[in-house]
Parts: sequence; structure tokens; C-alpha cells
Amino acid sequence: MPLPPLIDSATPSQRLLRNLRVSIPVGFWFGVLIILNLTQTASLVIKPLWPTGFRRFNRWCADTWWGGCVVYARRFIGQEIVVTGEDLPANENVLVVSNHQQMPDITTIMAIARDKGRLGDLKFFVKHAIKWVPGVGWGMQFINCPFLKRNWSADRAKIDATFATLVNEQISMWLVSFVEGTRATETKIRASAEWAVEHGIEPTRNVLIPRTKGFVASVEGLGDHLNAVYDFTIGYVEGVPTLWQHITGQVKKIHVHVRRFPIDELPQIESDLKRWLMDRFYEKDELLEAYYETGAFPAEATD
Repeated sequence: MPLPPLIDSATPSQRLLRNLRVSIPVGFWFGVLIILNLTQTASLVIKPLWPTGFRRFNRWCADTWWGGCVVYARRFIGQEIVVTGEDLPANENVLVVSNHQQMPDITTIMAIARDKGRLGDLKFFVKHAIKWVPGVGWGMQFINCPFLKRNWSADRAKIDATFATLVNEQISMWLVSFVEGTRATETKIRASAEWAVEHGIEPTRNVLIPRTKGFVASVEGLGDHLNAVYDFTIGYVEGVPTLWQHITGQVKKIHVHVRRFPIDELPQIESDLKRWLMDRFYEKDELLEAYYETGAFPAEATD
């Protein structure tokens, strides 16, 4: 079964002091984000005349702000990310699939992308409501992040348009998809396992059964623009942290196991592609099961 939520064992006075200590850098960095939003809005003026310059500027904005978040985690709170598995090339356009437990999953992926010089190229599938959130949501509108209202069927036309922009304009990308569709909790994993049994599918213990429709649509819609699929398995140490626990320095170490699959090795038939993704999550389930027993992922990529 998955890790429970991370328990905060600090006293009320310790929590107060900790929150005060991080309030200044957090407030400052949010202010920087709002300023970047304003400059991003101003950059719309050059978009019709110089679309390449528009994209470069907004990539710089994402790289700068997200990079500050990564530096904060590493230097201010001393967080370590232990990466095992395959070494990733630096210049590929990829679809990143990952297990999803809490918001620090996102900052973990950011840290890996920054190490490869691809932080500004990150794009996330995000809920449509986030589009209007000041700061992060506003900024993601300028870097071609796909926004989802309800489900893939309802949003297919808009998603296809986003894919067409990425392909036609040859936009560099690490497109991140949490294909479980929601954060994996003990209750949701139990419900997912029950659904799997009812439908004659092998249940999982540590991840949710992935939603294959969006994955297939992404691979097919992006076509030759994709070089590979990166499979990330994220494991926490003492419990699954919230974003605030991450910000306040309660998460000192995160483990990530990485696998790379060249796009030309993936199946071409839709049913086989769905099965391929299911197999990756069964492998991910076994990886996490062993991780919770040993405290580490295998040093090398598994076959």
C-alpha cells in the first residue's frame, strides 16, 4: 500500500517559527511571479510580428521562476533528489509519465528537468480552473500548457489544437502527463483496485490504474515531434508531503527512478499502446512495492 501522508511532529511554536522563516522568501518569490505575469502579458504585443521571440521570452520566464523554486529547495531547505535508472539525453522532445501522489511531484520533475537544461520547456496537462489562478495559472497560458475542463473526449478539439501548435512550430517540450488522472491516495487506490477486479483487470497496490485514452491521444497527436517517453517513478521517504510541507523544509530526500523509451519502439496499434502503458504501471507498482521495503530503487533501469 502507498505511504500515508507525512506527519508534522513539530510543536505549535516550532511550526509558527518555521512558517515565519519561510514567509519572506515565499512572499518575495510570489511577487516576482506576478511581475513576470505582467511582462508576459506585455509580450503579446510582439507575438504577431515575432512569434519566435515571444516563445523565447516566455520560456525564459518559466525557466527563471521555476529555476528559483528548484534552487530554493536545494539550497535553502537542503533537499536532495536521488535519481536512479537511465541517464536522460539533454535535447529530446518527450512525453513524461509519472505516478502522482502530491504537489511536490511537480517540483521534483522540475528539478530533474533543470539538471538537463529543459526546465523552461516543461508543459503540464492541468485542470482548466488553474488557468485563472494568479501567478502559476496565468503564466502557464503563455507556454502552451494544455488545459482540461472535464475529460479527454470533451476537450479533444482544444488539445488537438495545442498539439498542432507544438508540432507545426516545432516547439521544444517536456510534456508532463499524470495519467492516473488524480493523486493516488490509499482510498483511491482501493477504489481503483475494486474497479479493476470488476472489469477483469489486474489490480494495483501502490498506483492507480492509468487512464490510457489521453496517453494514446498524446502519442498519436504529437507523432514524429516526440523522440521518447520518459517514465518517472517518485518515492517519498517518511510519508507523502503536501506542497506546504515541501516549502517549509520538511522533505529532505526524494527518490526518483527513471526509464527512457524511444518513441519508435512503442506499439503503433491503439490497443497495444494502451497495453504498453498498463504494463509500465504494473512495473511501477512493483518498483514502489520494493522501494517501500528497501528504501531505495534499483540503481539501474529494469527490463
